[in-house]
Amino acid sequence: MLKISARRTPHTSYYAVLLLSLSLGMVACCFKQPNIAHKDNALIGQVRPGMPAIDPASAIYELPVNANVSYKDVVESLKSISEGMNFVNPANFPIGEHMKLRGVDPQGVKEVRSFCNLSMGTEIILDHPEFLVFAPCRVAIYEKLDGNNKPKLYIAMDRPTFDLKSIKHPTERAKKSAQELETKLLEIMDRARKGDF
Repeated sequence: MLKISARRTPHTSYYAVLLLSLSLGMVACCFKQPNIAHKDNALIGQVRPGMPAIDPASAIYELPVNANVSYKDVVESLKSISEGMNFVNPANFPIGEHMKLRGVDPQGVKEVRSFCNLSMGTEIILDHPEFLVFAPCRVAIYEKLDGNNKPKLYIAMDRPTFDLKSIKHPTERAKKSAQELETKLLEIMDRARKGDF
């Protein structure tokens, strides 16, 4: 508690008002806006060192593939790493190839690969069967122009924790399951963009 001396100087009132203003300002600051970012951050996946932070407001998490890593390297890495982490790859959709069959230039690689690990996602599906609309998890591999207007290979995913926001009142175990699943997918992506096995 701030005590102001009974002995007044010409500056006593000034300092008292200043301290009171600062104190009230700090209190107002704390109550003015709820810490929404902190609440959301508790529910998102965890990135590995060297990875960009997750934008809690976006369903998409995107990583550039390292310059010395080819599309074939990324595909082989995804297959090897995901199998080693008990994920299955039930389906692939080579969208770029289908575009070519229709006479459309896909402008580089364009494909989606699905991944599933029921030991991690079971709780979400049991508690909220409607979450099946987001299953299996999807990882996209594509080329787009970089800042220098040159084609660059990217890998990206649809974040399970963001998708869970579409469920009204998700259970705590569903939230934890989505966070665990997202964290593992982020690891797979990070390692695949480096060509790891």
